[in-house]
Amino acid sequence: MEIGIVGLGKMGGNIARKLVAGGHTVVGYNLEPLLTKNLNAEIGLRPSFSLEELVAELSPVRTIWLMIPAGLPTEMTIDSLKSLLDKGDVIIDGGNSNYKDSVRRSKELMRVGINFVDVGTSGGIWGLSEGYSMMIGGEPEVVDKLEPIFSVLAPGKDKGWGRVGPVGAGHYAKMIHNGIEYGLMQAYAEGFEILRSKKEFDFDLKNIAEIWMHGSVIRSWLLELIEEILKSDEELRDILPWVPDSGEGRWAVAEAIDLDVPAPVITLSLQKRIQTRVHEDYSAKLLAAIRNRFGGHEIRHMESGGKDEQD
Repeated sequence: MEIGIVGLGKMGGNIARKLVAGGHTVVGYNLEPLLTKNLNAEIGLRPSFSLEELVAELSPVRTIWLMIPAGLPTEMTIDSLKSLLDKGDVIIDGGNSNYKDSVRRSKELMRVGINFVDVGTSGGIWGLSEGYSMMIGGEPEVVDKLEPIFSVLAPGKDKGWGRVGPVGAGHYAKMIHNGIEYGLMQAYAEGFEILRSKKEFDFDLKNIAEIWMHGSVIRSWLLELIEEILKSDEELRDILPWVPDSGEGRWAVAEAIDLDVPAPVITLSLQKRIQTRVHEDYSAKLLAAIRNRFGGHEIRHMESGGKDEQD
């Protein structure tokens, strides 16, 4: 097939590489033209340097895959494409958009006859070698026509991808996927911290991670990544304890509240990420002061050096 890709960063660039390697023709556009030129030289991607040029380079019926940041960048790009594309053309949003935005955008595009497909795309920088897991939302007949694209990007022709429902369902499934990911990552991080704190056993953490990767019920790709991280620096000396979030965990927690579904693990894992960004834990200071007032318990002041003493 012939496909246009908007956004040639880490994931968009690798999607282009994988599609070209699978025999598809890719026309690419990126705000930073150097990325476009580099991929042209590396894989033979057909370069374009504006949305107008991208659309003109593609033959009808056009398919354009967006791999750009969610929110305003995606909104502005779709608004621009709406006036450039023809009836029957397809826009695929493979980014981390909110599913509500995807539902709304689909309705707006359908009024002018443009098809919209939302693809929750998982795999990160490893997708090029391992394949991408893709949760797809859209009309069945539209998704079916895109099968040659999805089957090349996926881990296997018939595995790791599929239509999960109408438009919006793809990004909804990816939102929950990321919420689960938050919980798994937090559980691993806490478990290894407990092991590290048991000084009398002097655990070799990377050795434990390697053992757990074979036969254990908690083996996973995340655990493989942990083992690789610990091999290079078990004390993580060069890493600051600051964890960002893409927003999907927040949406998952909000959705659980709206649906009256208890999701304590996902919620607490999100809160833990937010806690890492608190430079001055005012609430902890206030807790210490309150405890001192009602129970006479010690308050540790900055000049005390923060000794580890039991109350």
